[in-house]
Amino acid sequence: MEMLIAVLVIVAGSFIQTAIGFGLAVIAAPILYFMNPDYVPAPITVAALTLSLANAWRFRQSISFTGLKFAFLGRVPGTVGGGLLIFWIDQRTLGLWLGMSVLAAVWLSLGKVAFRPTRPAMFTAGFLSGFMGTSTSIGGPPMALVLQHQTADFIRANMAAFFVVSCVLTLIMLSFVGRFGEQQLLLSLPFLPATLLGYWLAMRSVHLITSRMLRLGSLTLCCIAGFAAVISYWI
Repeated sequence: MEMLIAVLVIVAGSFIQTAIGFGLAVIAAPILYFMNPDYVPAPITVAALTLSLANAWRFRQSISFTGLKFAFLGRVPGTVGGGLLIFWIDQRTLGLWLGMSVLAAVWLSLGKVAFRPTRPAMFTAGFLSGFMGTSTSIGGPPMALVLQHQTADFIRANMAAFFVVSCVLTLIMLSFVGRFGEQQLLLSLPFLPATLLGYWLAMRSVHLITSRMLRLGSLTLCCIAGFAAVISYWI
């Protein structure tokens, strides 16, 4: 039953990320961490890498590496910082950090925060994405905030391209600190077909769902999952 629920969560997260550019880890990480801390961050990152490769290929004509290169430059030190964080804190504290990260992302999404994809903004977003993505597997919100006013295909394409590089860097760092090995790879295997199923469903049905419905649903799930992760720290 636990594995079935985990797979369904990955399907839902994959569907939402394909539709809006990010969301797999934001939705899946707190729920799966509550079920089994070993699911975070490596197995979810493997799923995110699989999905990002599919989306980057699908929207490849809209990728702009001119702006992304500054995000990549910021991503490297952010990845190192996030790796050191999980190396030094325990699982319960990591769960608290994860929940707070999700709730902060929701708060920013609900606000009137407006960013432009300037070079400093892309570098900062890349750094924060690397730090959060490596420590909790949730690296999408910083980049999403910077790119939120671009066209839909541009957002999907460049978020996916950024996540491909980000996920590879994260997995390398997690391997270096002993958090990505055979055990985590085996845990991630059922997530791969679930990820592709969510992608397939999104490609065929996303036009039936309005952006307002999808945003409201995803933010609601994020709030529930984030509060659950924070509360679990005190239980």
